[in-house]
Amino acid sequence: MFLVKLNAINSTSTYLKELTKKSTMKSWTVVTAEFQNSGRGQQETKWVSEKGKNLICSILIHFNDLKIEDQFYLNCAISLGIFKAISRYELPDLKIKWPNDIMSASKKMGGILVENSLKGNLIYQSVVGIGLNINQDKFPNDLPNAISMKQILNNEIDRTDLLNNIVTSLKEQIEILNNKKFELLHKNYEKALFKIGNVHTFEDSQMRKFVAKLLGVSKQGQLLVELEDETIMGFGFKEIKFL
Repeated sequence: MFLVKLNAINSTSTYLKELTKKSTMKSWTVVTAEFQNSGRGQQETKWVSEKGKNLICSILIHFNDLKIEDQFYLNCAISLGIFKAISRYELPDLKIKWPNDIMSASKKMGGILVENSLKGNLIYQSVVGIGLNINQDKFPNDLPNAISMKQILNNEIDRTDLLNNIVTSLKEQIEILNNKKFELLHKNYEKALFKIGNVHTFEDSQMRKFVAKLLGVSKQGQLLVELEDETIMGFGFKEIKFL
């Protein structure tokens, strides 16, 4: 791991992507920041974090033979790598919320943004942006579903140790991906999936609300749900959200 530590930056992922344009950066280059002005989450949401309290980082990963059609398994590997690293802290009801939010006690503790670079039909590198609530005590009123590890465990977490655990765990899961053990990644991802097997209220892209049972995720990364009439439907990212 090659570590770049910054005090404040607009976005660790943007900074890391600019580094890759200027020079050849090794896989597992990590950029961390104490504060991020323009942190981004899924669906162009903003990631809010108190300075010096949380883990804000981006990690560069190179691939030799990862096809675009297998990018769902890349998402599984990355989500599981972070999930398994955090599992060591024995947080209650730790889950992965589709596609790759980290939940504990049904509240959001972290998010992941994976940005892939392509050559032909291959993914040759990914910049993995990670935001985890670690030692923050309070969150804005407009983020009622946010929670930190400190709030749950009632003690400070060493962010450096956690980062090292995450990188080690990610390497283990990426090795599984490189060995093309896709079924194992899929199985473990669904095992950790938030609300799987439960009935939940959703909203589709047309803002129509409906109740359905969450069955799992397809090999293409679609969320699979069973409607009240037993129809099974698959939804892509941005086509459905939890309510």
